[in-house]
Amino acid sequence: MVSRVIPVDVFDLVIFGGTGDLARRKILPGLYRRFMAGQMPADSRIIGAARADLTDDAFRDQVRAAIAEFAPKARQDAAVIDAFVARIHYVAIDATGTSGWAKLTGMMRDNVVRAFYFSVAPSLFGDIASRLHDHAIADPWSRIVVEKPFGRDLASARALNEVLARHFTEAQIYRIDHYLGKETVQNLMAVRFANILFEPLWKAEYIDHVQITVAETVGVNGRGAYYDTSGAMRDMVQNHMMQLLCLIAMEPPYHFDPDAVRDEKLKVIRALKPVPPENIVRGQYAAGGNESGYLDHSENPASRTESYIALKVHVSNWRWQGVPFYLRTGKRLRARASEIAITFKQPPHAIFDDAKGWHENVLVIRLQPNEGMNLMVMIKEPGPGGMRLMQVPLDMSFADAIDDGEDVPDAYERLIMDVIRGNQTLFMRGDEVEAAWAWTDPIIEGWETRGDRPQTYDPGSSGPEDALMLMHRDGRRWREIKE
Repeated sequence: MVSRVIPVDVFDLVIFGGTGDLARRKILPGLYRRFMAGQMPADSRIIGAARADLTDDAFRDQVRAAIAEFAPKARQDAAVIDAFVARIHYVAIDATGTSGWAKLTGMMRDNVVRAFYFSVAPSLFGDIASRLHDHAIADPWSRIVVEKPFGRDLASARALNEVLARHFTEAQIYRIDHYLGKETVQNLMAVRFANILFEPLWKAEYIDHVQITVAETVGVNGRGAYYDTSGAMRDMVQNHMMQLLCLIAMEPPYHFDPDAVRDEKLKVIRALKPVPPENIVRGQYAAGGNESGYLDHSENPASRTESYIALKVHVSNWRWQGVPFYLRTGKRLRARASEIAITFKQPPHAIFDDAKGWHENVLVIRLQPNEGMNLMVMIKEPGPGGMRLMQVPLDMSFADAIDDGEDVPDAYERLIMDVIRGNQTLFMRGDEVEAAWAWTDPIIEGWETRGDRPQTYDPGSSGPEDALMLMHRDGRRWREIKE
């Protein structure tokens, strides 16, 4: 292949679904912040593409409104916004038809990075990919970004991969999972592999168990029809939580290189043991007080879709032999919080007579809210009266570690700029997605075959009672969900 010279980071980014909710809430405000940070060269352009018949100016007005609503108020500068929207263009396009494609072809420039964000339903991926190819809009150096859900099972994921592979190489496809763009998630790799303090302890000899929690206070609300085709297992575990598990459990890659990192994540997924029914708890939030229940938003009054799931998972390799990974995620829970908690084993010999105050060392990685980490350690309780122990946190909040917490880039900001730079480290590879579904599918098929019903739980609670027993029977307990 003949190489070409491209000015660093100069790009044309086409956002299919440019008038949609994701573009309005995340993509466009994120690009504005990167522009404000000086990461968008003067020649770069953003092109919105959607069905709506809009002029450039009408679309720019929508972009201004999105920035006003979703960008931090302290970062809204009228002059900067004017300069940013001057880079914005629009084309009305029919993803499944012919209109608009000739105009988009004429807008494309040579010698810049061409990136295409598929912020649309997966059913349109194939139509858009084929038209980008047929109209010669995408070239061999172009990149495409595809959003989840990437399939709803192994068969559909393979079909999507095959559709995209007809026109794009794996090196051109960026399957985005915004959890991997979070500052704390990336810092997990830095904590593990850049600190001799942790990596020697990162194994079954020293770690008792790992908890991964993604708790939401919101319900499905108007998304009942979608959620009935998904459920918590497909919506959260197969992608977001799987990625977090991989980053915790992976072996050190030979280098911080996209394929080296993804090779190690793939090994983790392939090492996951099947999960027996007794290690699965599914729940569905009920109505309570003035709060509606899941079934109030479902089109199926007898829906068995889970809004909550907890799993006990094992990684079958030497490093993690016998160490359980407890995963839980759900809607309408007590607090909104996402965290990873690595609980270490107790010292091999207790030298203090009074062990009443003793607690395990726990490394807690907070993903939201208030991204940061803390390490729970034991110290002597102040005062006379002997050696009484107490647990205290060594706390690091990103908002405290830098001058202004708003300067921490949003996950979408980071990931979009990685697309422009051609860095696939934080994006899922096709074989990784398929391996995740190959592990997930038998779990779902199992409860569907058995006809299992999810247990109901009260809105604003910590989830079903049986989820507590999943831990209690092992002599462990879930960490309390806190904002």
